[in-house]
Amino acid sequence: MNILLCSINTLKRLYEISSVEVGQHLYWQLGGFQVHAQVLITSWVVIAILLVSAILVVRNPQTIPTFGQNFFEYVLEFIRDVSKTQIGEEYGPWVPFVGTMFLFIFVSNWSGALLPWKIIQLPHGELAAPTNDINTTVALALLTSVAYFYAGLSKKGLAYFGKYIQPTPILLPINILEDFTKPLSLSFRLFGNILADELVVVVLVSLVPLVVPIPVMFLGLFTSGIQALIFATLAAAYIGESMEGHH
Repeated sequence: MNILLCSINTLKRLYEISSVEVGQHLYWQLGGFQVHAQVLITSWVVIAILLVSAILVVRNPQTIPTFGQNFFEYVLEFIRDVSKTQIGEEYGPWVPFVGTMFLFIFVSNWSGALLPWKIIQLPHGELAAPTNDINTTVALALLTSVAYFYAGLSKKGLAYFGKYIQPTPILLPINILEDFTKPLSLSFRLFGNILADELVVVVLVSLVPLVVPIPVMFLGLFTSGIQALIFATLAAAYIGESMEGHH
């Protein structure tokens, strides 16, 4: 009985901790759900940028490609190469997923450095890059988890779960734990890097507002692109691993 009461008290304390918020946030009430409005607003802006750019480039393709058409074709070839390298010959159906992940994260990361979010005043909180919020990165990581489970199950059926007892059943707990650590590492790596980059820029601007922050901002743009590539590459690698059944 004492053990049961201690467990209940521990769960209550964990629930109280989970309700703690850092800073102020703007929420919208949609039906019976409370949604984080700041993330929705900035995510919609990023999606709008991607959609408008794609529509402008592909609505009138030229025999002699324009600069924009050349750029988008290069991006598509780059995403195909990443997918093929990590997934293998069956990469085709997964190019849209890997490409969507890469482009959304890339534009989200760059929007934190290039778009003047701070000038938009909100009743509570402030706008920032979508990937500067742990909710966004966790959602992207969970989508990746669903994708590689689907890839493995669609190819192998229930035999997919045999990987958990390979090469020996002794490794069953570790193999199960691995599937929990993958989304954790994906989400916290992306969130931590983008948050740290924006914090460094804000601190330097407040201390030395003229020259010093500029090279740091360019470095931030470079690392933001690298983080998008890392996320997309790992997502493709996990999908390929689930389809091939090797580690």
